[in-house]
Amino acid sequence: MVLEPPYAGGVIALTTRHGKERALGRVFAVGLGARLQLCDQDTDQLGTFSGEIPRLQDAAATCRSKALLGMQATGLPLGLASEASFGPHPAMPMLPVGQELLLFLDQERDLCVLEQRLEWRTNYSHTLLEPHDSPDAWLRQVGFPTHGVIARPAEPQPGVLFKGLQCRAELTEALARCRRSDPDGRVWLETDMRAHCNPTRMRSIRRLGVALVRRLRSPCPKCGTPGWGLLDTKPGLPCSDCGTATELTLSEIWGCQQCGARREQSRRDGRLQADPGQCPWCNP
Repeated sequence: MVLEPPYAGGVIALTTRHGKERALGRVFAVGLGARLQLCDQDTDQLGTFSGEIPRLQDAAATCRSKALLGMQATGLPLGLASEASFGPHPAMPMLPVGQELLLFLDQERDLCVLEQRLEWRTNYSHTLLEPHDSPDAWLRQVGFPTHGVIARPAEPQPGVLFKGLQCRAELTEALARCRRSDPDGRVWLETDMRAHCNPTRMRSIRRLGVALVRRLRSPCPKCGTPGWGLLDTKPGLPCSDCGTATELTLSEIWGCQQCGARREQSRRDGRLQADPGQCPWCNP
């Protein structure tokens, strides 16, 4: 007998203004048998990628606040929201990465399940244009025009900010207005990381949705609550040359966010040793 997945037939409030239902709708319909109800709330109040409204909470707390906004607006007991942060990799500053989060709330079970991933596949980038610089090389690098960009004067000016630029004519006009507004004619360009302007990020959200659905289909072996999965990692993978413990993951901590059950297990990729290049002794 095949058991029906939890939440089959349910309706989940998805709080987004940026088209994330395109990445997640089919994933939850096929994998969980649940329908997403789009809730277009003013999530900008929680912070914006472009920085004109600062994010006051960390990414996980912001994600939870978004989900609650949708649940309160729709009256649904199930909620879903996504959030992300982008910047240089902490160990390799020249490498840009994204931290993607997807959070599911079940009010009736008092359950919160958070799935996250460090995303290496990102076009996150920015550049400063001097008065006579061409943006073309940078635009090719970041995937314009399929990926949107943001333009502003290098010295920020009130009301002079252009988001979602995906058309050469609009970009040319935005650059001209930014140069006129900046005391030195310089322009700050950055990738628009909002999901509807960034197909690379939309694919990342879809991958995260698949991981979250798999997790919601996995009951806790102790209490049966949906959401058994990876909670933390334990560093210490030994160097293959000298055996020194590295910062790489040695084992994974899986568990239930409801009853607190925990289990330590080996890395899923089966890796047993670290490369000497990642060893603090061999490569100080």
